[in-house]
Amino acid sequence: MSDVAQKHTTPHLGLIRRLIRISRAFFFSGSRREAWLLVMVLLLLCLAVGASQVLISYVGRNFINSLAQRDSVRFYKDLWVYLAAFAVAIPIGVFYRYTAERLSLLWREWMTHVLVRRYFFHHAYYHLRGSNRLDNPDQRIAEDVKSFTTGVLGYLLTVLNSAITLICFIGILWSISWKLPLGLIIYTSLGTLLSILIGRRLVGLHFKQYQKEADFRYALIRVRENAESIAFFRGEKREHRHLLLSFKEVVTNTLGIIGWNRNLGFFTSSYNYTALIIPLIIVGPMYMRGIVEFGVVTQSEGAFAQVLVALSVIISQFEGLSAFAASIKRVGQLWDELDDHDTEDAMIGRNSPVSFDEKALTLKLTDLTVQTPDGEKQLTRQLNLALQPGKSVLIMGASGTGKSSLLRTIAGLWQSGGGSVDRPQLNHLMFLPQRPYMVQGNLKEQVVYPQNDEGTDDEVIREALRKVNFSELVDRVGGDFNRVVDWTNVLSLGEQQRVSFARIFLHKPVLAFLDESTSSLDEQNERLLYQNLQELGISFVSVGHNSTLKEFHDYLLVLHNDGTVELSELPKRTRGFAFKHFLGFLHPKIEK
Repeated sequence: MSDVAQKHTTPHLGLIRRLIRISRAFFFSGSRREAWLLVMVLLLLCLAVGASQVLISYVGRNFINSLAQRDSVRFYKDLWVYLAAFAVAIPIGVFYRYTAERLSLLWREWMTHVLVRRYFFHHAYYHLRGSNRLDNPDQRIAEDVKSFTTGVLGYLLTVLNSAITLICFIGILWSISWKLPLGLIIYTSLGTLLSILIGRRLVGLHFKQYQKEADFRYALIRVRENAESIAFFRGEKREHRHLLLSFKEVVTNTLGIIGWNRNLGFFTSSYNYTALIIPLIIVGPMYMRGIVEFGVVTQSEGAFAQVLVALSVIISQFEGLSAFAASIKRVGQLWDELDDHDTEDAMIGRNSPVSFDEKALTLKLTDLTVQTPDGEKQLTRQLNLALQPGKSVLIMGASGTGKSSLLRTIAGLWQSGGGSVDRPQLNHLMFLPQRPYMVQGNLKEQVVYPQNDEGTDDEVIREALRKVNFSELVDRVGGDFNRVVDWTNVLSLGEQQRVSFARIFLHKPVLAFLDESTSSLDEQNERLLYQNLQELGISFVSVGHNSTLKEFHDYLLVLHNDGTVELSELPKRTRGFAFKHFLGFLHPKIEK
């Protein structure tokens, strides 16, 4: 068994180990200087917050004593001291929160950049789309990362504040009576244990909630993206039923969370109310015997409450902690999955059954065998093909024979077969799928994709659109190349395919792969696109079912269901260029 396979059989990293691992990556990254500076400022402000709380405790005790003793001179003096203590404490607390939010944002920014970069590295986004081990990676990057970074700092600072508060106020309680800290420790220990036993189910429920919410949101997005198909099929009832079933799972899991929060609420409310009378039971008799002043009673009540909060972090924060634990698990799973993908890709790169040479001027396949990524099915065996510059080949075959899979193997997306692939570098290739990818952007960005539009002249865009008989697209946006529209819904599939070909004519790759890229076009537009390809001298490999495509190709490659292939040379083209001149003379306006 390979190391990667063994890695998948081992248990997942625990929450604490995942938390430490991701935190260490951040605090030793390129952002470490700013991160450590913010951490040091936070620590200083945290100590200042604790000191200001102790100061207010003593100032408040003196203020209450002067009030109880009806000492008006001392009362107004202590009042001004009390107000001065507040004036110091308020800005300390405000900057403390501001610094924590800055650090949280810095961490989220770094983590999002890292995950997005790794998400695209080695086509991870492509390979993870059908993963059974990981659901909704987009939601994990967009939302769970935010919950993770906010939660880490929030709970870390809560624990740190609790520790400082405990150190500061336990001495105050001890100075009043040793019974106060002892009773407090016993009370909070029992309360923490009971809260864990009652509320531990919430962790799993919150993890499921993230998944159910993401699935429901994804179902809504699919309806929006496939609105036209649903409308044509009149599938509203089915989609409506599917959405409600998906939402029902959200509601069912939410009811589980609400129910367990109710159970936990009975305990925490009882716990908090009972805690109010403990210091009074201990200090009240001391005041009635004249051992302490009345201000000591109020001080003990306040100090007891502060220490109680410090020792009851798990009890008071259990619901939030359960949601935070779920976000750690989801982000940690994504991090681990990307690690596994990098390891698998590196191993495939070193030991791939398919060898790649990207220094060739055109395409050459030697004894190529195409298999599904899981290795369970062999689609094509011992394929040999040498395509000279400027030449073309048409791939045909019954559905399921692996025509598109062959293109995936040539592109390097699948590497589980055998043999060798010699081709130009990927930046000299272009792959056109049957359903083109329309980017979110303006017209210029649409045509120059996948490159950026910097330095691209408007006339170059016009010329590319003219070559695909789609000059009217410029008029649709009022001549504004920077206008952004919803291209997927505005353009028909045939028009999208023409825009896709315009990218080829703009970039002029060495080799183009066309996976049924003219399936929605009429014969006249299809002929025009292929003849422009021939005129530019671009080598191309087409996948199609229409026999009329044979006219524009030099070779025919037929794939059979048993994995065998049949390669033959097609007759020389005789009609292509004459018909092109005929089209140029008439130049008809072809509707979508």
